Amino acid sequence: MRRHASRISRMSRKRLAVATGVALAAALATTAPAAADQGQDGSAPAAHDADRVEVEYFTRPDGHPRHTDVPASTPLTRKERATVQDDGDVLPIVEAGASDTKVDVVFIGDGYTAAQQEDFHTDVRAKWKEMAAVEPYAQYEDLFNVWAVDAHSRDSGVSGDPTSDVRKNTALDSAFFCDGIERLLCVDTNKVEAYASKAADPDLVIVLSNSTKYGGAGYNAITSPSGYDGIGTASSDHPDSDQVAVHETGHSFGKLADEYWYDESAYTGPEPGESNLTKLSADEMAAQKVKWHRWLGQESPDGGTVGAYEGGGYHGRGLNRPTEDSIMRTLGREFNLPGREAMIAGFHQHAPVLTSTTPTDRKVRRSQRIRVEVSSHARLRWYVDGREVRHARDAADVTPRALGVPADGRAHTVTARATDPNKAVRAPELRKLMSGSLSWQVIR
Repeated sequence: MRRHASRISRMSRKRLAVATGVALAAALATTAPAAADQGQDGSAPAAHDADRVEVEYFTRPDGHPRHTDVPASTPLTRKERATVQDDGDVLPIVEAGASDTKVDVVFIGDGYTAAQQEDFHTDVRAKWKEMAAVEPYAQYEDLFNVWAVDAHSRDSGVSGDPTSDVRKNTALDSAFFCDGIERLLCVDTNKVEAYASKAADPDLVIVLSNSTKYGGAGYNAITSPSGYDGIGTASSDHPDSDQVAVHETGHSFGKLADEYWYDESAYTGPEPGESNLTKLSADEMAAQKVKWHRWLGQESPDGGTVGAYEGGGYHGRGLNRPTEDSIMRTLGREFNLPGREAMIAGFHQHAPVLTSTTPTDRKVRRSQRIRVEVSSHARLRWYVDGREVRHARDAADVTPRALGVPADGRAHTVTARATDPNKAVRAPELRKLMSGSLSWQVIR
């Protein structure tokens, strides 16, 4: 099995990513924070049973998702943990760079026998190709590593396919008809965590279940010890299952709220913290310069213009969304402009614009090579003692001597600065995630 970076450093980075995610959500909101876990009237709902967990599910490819509570997975036994430990390998599907500098998408297969692991790998490649074709994934594909974690099932296929009486013995217990809902595809989340932790640095976890049946689920309320937020499940061979996964990443990467509603209930709670819901009208947003005010009146890729459309956050009245029908409301649609902004910023939360393998906490010699890596969209500039070295623009491999650092016995500082100029991100709070700077002290 592939060996990875130390668990300690990995978890430290993940705790930082989670903290940054909280800051990202706050920056996107730029208004009063939302009340936690609001009910249909904006008040706190009755407490969930400790033995149940909230999931999002999808009844048809062009429909609006729903939410329900399903039984929580029980802790793994020592024997089950040993079985997972001894099972399967981690295979790189796409390697764009070091795991601590990229967004790491981890696919885990279920319902694939030991003889079907190559089929699983083929399905991962196909599913990622579909996901990566969706904007803004397509524009930022170079930020992603993709991993396949093998899980050997005794049976091929998953429970509940095609009918509720079908039972399969699989590694992750994938099953349709979860809690009596046909299209709800549940898994044992503790087993998923055990397999996902085999990968070095999971930022997004998708269980690909060996099935042609439409369905899936989003475990958005689960925060993993490995650092990823939530789990998505999808059928391997249904042509629309990639949309399930993309919608779920709107929650995990973009910290976006759902823009659909169940009924005509009126929201009466505080201003939501998510960036794509508000109690305000378009005029009020423009006057107060909050939420998606920078996008008002702009043509959006999901159709129509950005404004304030009533309905969202599970309420038909009292909350407004940016556009009529984005992917956060209906599968098969595009992210709207505020959604794309949030997604791109979320990508850079996990994949910094500028990184380097040359340590910045050690002095370098005039002849020593300094190597950096930048996002393919970023502009790179070099500076010596604060003055730009124009001939070195976009050079990823330099020496202080070539940059013009003199051998005069004085201390000098070399600085690299990279900025992603994408105008799809307008909020100043989020623009900070689109740039980076590193400096080295040159030995006298």
